[in-house]
Amino acid sequence: MSASQVLTETARSQAADRSRLPDLPNPCSTLVVGLGNPILGDDGIGWVVANRVRQVLKDRQDVNVECLSLGGLSLMEQLVGYHRVLLIDAISSTTSAPGEVYSSSLENLEDPSRGHTSSSHDTTLQNALQVGRSLNVDLPEEIIVVGVTTNQSFDFSENLSPSVAAAVPQAVQLVINLLTENGSMHPKERSDL
Repeated sequence: MSASQVLTETARSQAADRSRLPDLPNPCSTLVVGLGNPILGDDGIGWVVANRVRQVLKDRQDVNVECLSLGGLSLMEQLVGYHRVLLIDAISSTTSAPGEVYSSSLENLEDPSRGHTSSSHDTTLQNALQVGRSLNVDLPEEIIVVGVTTNQSFDFSENLSPSVAAAVPQAVQLVINLLTENGSMHPKERSDL
């Protein structure tokens, strides 16, 4: 049997095994997602914060921490089955200084596609969630965005700018607070990010 035949047979076997299992609830009720690209300078802030949060929460079984470079429909698919999601991301801003840390409910943030045509190739998370909910997909009841403002998130670099790097401890603490204080929003909640 060739290697490709072994892989194909293994995949078939695993799919058959999964189809016989009952739908089990996700043992993790909360997902923390660091978004961005770790080789694009400040755009990697979500990954840096998520990795630090993972270290702090290493013994918690009810929280799953991931680092993703996804958006729209692909990101929505990762949220299926969780009751609560915290997204950590760089937020480009021309009105706030780089390194400011904010939190907001996703529903309170402006959807950048309003008034514009969008497609499944380039849609926002808000649009993807609306599509998923219309199809009765099991999506989170609560999605909170923790944003760190930046004005240079697309420079090729594996390093954060000094002002954004200095915000990492505050962002980590905000995520921990949101996870441990029953979801109460941070006093510096913003809807204009």
